[in-house]
Amino acid sequence: MSNKATRLKKKNMSIQKTEQEPDDPEQLPPARRRRSKRLLLPKDVDEQSKNLGVLAHRTSPSFDFFLFTIFSAAIISAGLLFNAPALIVLGAIVAPLMAPVVGISLGTVTGSVRFFLRSLISTLIAGGLVFLIGFLAGTSINIFPSLSFEQATYHTQLTWYGFLVLAFGSILTAATLVNSEKNAALPSVALAYQLIVPLTTAGIGFGGKINHLWPDGLVVFLIYLAWAALLGALTLAIKGLRPLTLFGYTLGGVFSLIGITLIVGLGGFGTAIESRIALPTLIPTITPSPTFTITPPPTNTQTFTPIPPTKTTTPTISPSKTPTPTNTPSPSPTPVYAIIDASNSGGEGARIRSESSFNAETLAILRNGTMIQILSDTPVEQEHASWVYVIAPDGTEGWMVQALLVVATPAPNW
Repeated sequence: MSNKATRLKKKNMSIQKTEQEPDDPEQLPPARRRRSKRLLLPKDVDEQSKNLGVLAHRTSPSFDFFLFTIFSAAIISAGLLFNAPALIVLGAIVAPLMAPVVGISLGTVTGSVRFFLRSLISTLIAGGLVFLIGFLAGTSINIFPSLSFEQATYHTQLTWYGFLVLAFGSILTAATLVNSEKNAALPSVALAYQLIVPLTTAGIGFGGKINHLWPDGLVVFLIYLAWAALLGALTLAIKGLRPLTLFGYTLGGVFSLIGITLIVGLGGFGTAIESRIALPTLIPTITPSPTFTITPPPTNTQTFTPIPPTKTTTPTISPSKTPTPTNTPSPSPTPVYAIIDASNSGGEGARIRSESSFNAETLAILRNGTMIQILSDTPVEQEHASWVYVIAPDGTEGWMVQALLVVATPAPNW
C-alpha cells in the first residue's frame, strides 16, 4: 500500500506542475517565440482579462472628453465661418483623445456587443454636441453676409487624401492606445480632424440653410466613422487581440459587428455616389458670346471738281458720282455678363438671395471671380442697396447686390 500511495502522490505532483507552470519563453521554438512577442495579450485567460480591462478603461469616455469636444467644435466653427484653416487645425489639436472610436473597434474585435454599443452611444452623444455647436454657428451667418465657406465646402467632400489621413489617424491611435494613452495623442489629432470638422460643417449648413453643406457633411462623418472603426479593429486584431472563445458567443459577435460596420461604410459610399452627395459639384463654365462692333455707314459726301474755264470764263460746278451705301446687318442684343468681386468690402464672395433683401433666403454663395449673367434691365433699389436679378453657372436664379459685380461694358441704365 505504501508503494502505491507513493506512486499516486508523485503522479499528482507532476500533473499540478504541468498545469501551473507555463512554458519557458526561452525554451520555445524561434517561430513560436516571435509570435508570442507579437501578441498584444498573453495566452493566460486571467492576464487577457486584466489587459482587456485596462484597455477598456482607456477607451471609456470621461467628462473631460465631452467638455473638450465642445471647445474643439467651437474653435472649428469659427475657422469655418471666417475661412481660417489655422483655427480649424487648432480645433483639431484641442480635441480630446478619440478613445471611444477605438472603443468601438475594441468591442468589434472582441465581440462584446455591450461594450460596442456603449462606445458607439458615447461617440454619437459627442457628435450631437458637435452638431449643436455647428448649428448655433450656422444661425448667425446673416450677421456676416460676405462669407464664402470655401473651407466648409472642402470638408464636405469625400477625397482619397482625406481617407488617407483618416486611415493614418485610426490605425496609429488604436495601435498606440494599447500601450499608453499619452502616446496616442498625436495620431488622434488626425482622427479628430477627419471626424469633427465635417460634422461641424453639417451643423453650420443645417443652421444656415446652406444646401451644399447639409447633409453632405453628415454623410462624410458617418462614412469616416464606420471606416475608422473597421481600420481600428483590424489593427487590434493584427496586434494579437482575439475573442476569448473560439466558437462561442464572442466569435459570432465579432462577425456580426464587423458586418454592421461594413454595411454602414459601404452603404454610405454607395449612397454618396448614386445621389451625388459629398462629391465635388461639376460647375459648367460659361463662354461669353462674341460681341458685335457696330461700324457706322459712310456718310454721303459730294466732291466738287472745278471745271477748266470755258471761253465765256464762267466756271461750272458739277457734283461727282456718290457711292451707293451698303446695308449693314443689325446685331442681336448681347447678353450682359459680370464677374463677382467682393474684395473691396473684405469678402471672398457674394450671395444669391430669393428676394432683393438682406433678410431673404440664401440660394447660393459664389466665390470672387465667378462669372454670372445679369437678367434684369434696371437695378432695384431696396434697403439702401441696388439689386439686380442674375443667373449662376449652375442655373440658380435670384437677386444679388449690384456693388459686388464688375461688368466690362455696362448695359444701358446700369
